Order: sequence, then C-alpha cells, then structure tokens
Amino acid sequence: MNVKQRAGEIRMIPIDQIEVINPRERNSRVFEEIVGNVKTIGLKKPITVTPRTASNGAEKFLLVCGEGRLKAFRSLGETTIPAMVVHVSDEDAFIMSLAENIARRQCRPLELLAGIRQLQDQGYSPKTIAEKTGLTQAYVQGILTLLQHGEERLLIAVEKGTIPMTAALAIAGAGDDDKAIQAALQEAYESGKLRGKQLMTARRIIERRQTLGISAARYMKSKKADITTSSLVRTYETEVERQKTMVRKAEFTQQRLLFVVGALRQLFADENFMNLLRAESLATLPKYLADRVWPGGSGP
Repeated sequence: MNVKQRAGEIRMIPIDQIEVINPRERNSRVFEEIVGNVKTIGLKKPITVTPRTASNGAEKFLLVCGEGRLKAFRSLGETTIPAMVVHVSDEDAFIMSLAENIARRQCRPLELLAGIRQLQDQGYSPKTIAEKTGLTQAYVQGILTLLQHGEERLLIAVEKGTIPMTAALAIAGAGDDDKAIQAALQEAYESGKLRGKQLMTARRIIERRQTLGISAARYMKSKKADITTSSLVRTYETEVERQKTMVRKAEFTQQRLLFVVGALRQLFADENFMNLLRAESLATLPKYLADRVWPGGSGP
C-alpha cells in the first residue's frame, strides 16, 4: 500500500458532506481551546479530506486529518470549512488518519498506543510504522511487545516518561515471578537505566501490577467485584481510626486555644501592657479571638 503525496487543491467543503472515518475522544478543555483559537484567529491549517461518491451519486468526503478543527467549525455554526483535497484509497485514508494522530502525540496514552497496534493489524511492520509516525523503530517494537502482553500500566508509564522502555520490557519479561522482577530492577539500577525517582515509580507500578493486575481498565472493574466481609471490616476499622485521630487533634487544638485565650486575658488585664499596645496601635484582636477573650463583647 503506497499512500500518494498530499499535493492537492484547497477547497471550501460543506461540513455536512464530510464523514469522519477514524473518530476519537478529545479532552473537553483541549476542545474548548481549539474552538477559542478558531473563533479568535481563524483556521491556521486546512483539514485534509479525500473525495468519494455517495450511494445517491452525490459528492462526499472522508476526513483524513483535522477532526478537532472540523468539530470546532461545526460548533461555531459554520457550514463550510477550508480543506486540502487529496486522492487516496479508503485504507490509505484510514492509515494516514491514524498516523497523524500518533505523530502529534496529543491523544491519551492508551489511545495513541492502540493506534500503533491498529497500524500493525493493517499489515505494517514496526519499521514502516516508525517511518510513518516519526517514532523510533525500537520504541514502536517495544510498544507492540507491551501491547501483546496486555501491559497497560507499563504502557502508560512509558508514554508519560516515568520509566524507560528498556525497564518496562524487563519487568514485562519477568512476568509474575517476583524474584525475576526484582532481578530486573536490580539490573536496571546497576546499569543506570533506573535511578532515583524513576526507580521509586517503577516499584509503585510493580506493586499495583501485582495487586490490581496488568490492565488499568481491569482495576476499575474489579474494585466492586473484590469486596468481601474482611475487606469491609478493614475499611471500617481504618475509618474508625481516622476519626479517632481527628478527635485527638481537635482536642489538642482546643486545649491550645484555651491556653492562648487565658494568656491574653491576663496580658490585657495589665494596664501598663495595654498602654504599650495602644501606643503601637496594637490593642485590637481578630474577632475570632476577641469573642473568646471578652465573651460579653467588652473590649480592653
């Protein structure tokens, strides 16, 4: 499959004639920024579409790149949008759309990484995926390996840059063998691949991986399913202890406040001390303390 060059004409395309072939979710804050930018300064870069013929013979277009810009125009009430029209096959249009999203690296981590998997499923080799997305071949191969093993927690950590790919692959290769995992961590530390904060992050990920599973989504599903009588008792005991700690802190704070109020009453009863405060314009107290030092409302 050879994607043709994008050289083509720029046209004003009716928005209702454009079909999105590779839709993806977008953070609402990011979308609002896109809308604001389009509203303020207009469209800096045309979207990319490829022409098709609808079943009724009318002209339509498949969106290759620019879903956010297209939605922004639609939300602003526009009926047409500037578009670069290129002539490619359905499959190439889909691949180009995926490659654009991955190369920009603005997706949520798992969405971006799933895009790499989709490219592989379309028959592209890691080398070709790297060329199309601007990523390194080693990175693409590593991502595909982690995807194959379902290592979502490690994938997210790698994409965020909290642990290096080599360390993630070593941990994934160790499987559920705790000794092998510790050996992989030790080797990564001694080779300088994991140091300081990254080492601590890797340990936390391993702990979650062991207790909650390798899939980030699985954790959300299992939270309700794993509730037992013993877990409820532990939760209750933890909450009781937390409440007791709060009560102890409140009692300690109350005692300190009573001490401060008593001390202030004695100081303000000293006329010489009061004359000194008045001379420095310091004879008033915050209302919170004044109401306690002089409950009847009478000041010094």
